[in-house]
Amino acid sequence: MSQDPLETMDRRLLSVILFVCIIAGTAQGLLLPLLSYLQELRGVSPSMNGLNSAALYVGMMGTSLFVGRPIRRFGYKPVILAGGWTVTVMLALYPLGSSMIYWLLLRLLTGVGITSLHFASQLWIMSATPARLRGRYISMYGMAYGVGFGIGPLGVSLLRFDTALPFAAASLLFAAAMAVIARAGNDRPAPPEQEAKQGGRFLRTLRLALLALVPNALYAFMESMLTASFPIFGQRTGLEADWVGIILFAFVFGSLVLQIPLGVWGDRIGRKKVLMAVMSLGALLFALMPAAAGHPVLLLSLFAAAGAVVGSISSLGMSYGVDLLPKSLLPTLSVLSSLTFGMASIAGPNIGGSVIQYVSPSGMFYVLAAALLGYVLLAAVYRPADALQAANPRQAPGIPGP
Repeated sequence: MSQDPLETMDRRLLSVILFVCIIAGTAQGLLLPLLSYLQELRGVSPSMNGLNSAALYVGMMGTSLFVGRPIRRFGYKPVILAGGWTVTVMLALYPLGSSMIYWLLLRLLTGVGITSLHFASQLWIMSATPARLRGRYISMYGMAYGVGFGIGPLGVSLLRFDTALPFAAASLLFAAAMAVIARAGNDRPAPPEQEAKQGGRFLRTLRLALLALVPNALYAFMESMLTASFPIFGQRTGLEADWVGIILFAFVFGSLVLQIPLGVWGDRIGRKKVLMAVMSLGALLFALMPAAAGHPVLLLSLFAAAGAVVGSISSLGMSYGVDLLPKSLLPTLSVLSSLTFGMASIAGPNIGGSVIQYVSPSGMFYVLAAALLGYVLLAAVYRPADALQAANPRQAPGIPGP
């Protein structure tokens, strides 16, 4: 087994991975609104638009089930390159056709490429980072993705020049990122436990790291629900369209503010304590939002505060998972996190839309508050018999469980 690159403080490698993550986040942040906007112009119904969008997440979830094997065989870098070049080619192909089936297939393959890239790069950081810096580095990874995801929608403005220009720009960015990662070294994850079959590894990882996986799913559920359902809330409560965009941007911007500080605090006082604290505060902020429905400035302030508080729960959860598991189970943790993230991303808009339609426009905020509070209650009572308890932040990663 080769030496862990981040254990030797290879900051250049970390910078390369973070750069690639920013580009991947930019492409994903661009594709979601860009394709929906173009399909709306072509008269595609909202329901069919949403169904077509789900293909991206289906590709992501499906890929997470098998990408661990090529990573163990070839290492992190070849899988990142394969995923990145797949996305590069798919981006270049979007303007060449416009049928629903054609774009559905491209979205599916784009999901395959994005997940291959994210899975390998995130696992690389999780496996190689020393315990004393784990929360900081994984938070930096989450922040890099958030920055890219926030920049991505700005590319929609390129449509005023040519329909193909946003796709071409994103494709060129991805090609540049792949050229950079091609010059990096390579490494492989720890081999899986030989005595355990895949089903056994999944069950053991789920049992040990449940409290780490739930925040990842909650973040996906929250992000997708707000992105898809808040514009409907705004329309039904008389909120001007400009305010909808500004308020959603405030949530994204707020989520970047405390990414690294919360990661550092998790390293120092324990990630479980930080997660329970931010989930409790986040639940309170979401519960207050219905009262601010007629006050855009107050609603913006609550969204910015909520983003700052709960915008880091995914990266905190993944760091917590590394604390709880031996290194041999980290690929399985990544598989489960990708699956739960994809399922939650699909569930969020559907539940949010149903609550708005059948309960009230403000109902989605109470759903989010209840979900966050539910985690706090789960964390207070969940005690797996063989878990590596408490996630001592100074504990070296890779200590095997019983």
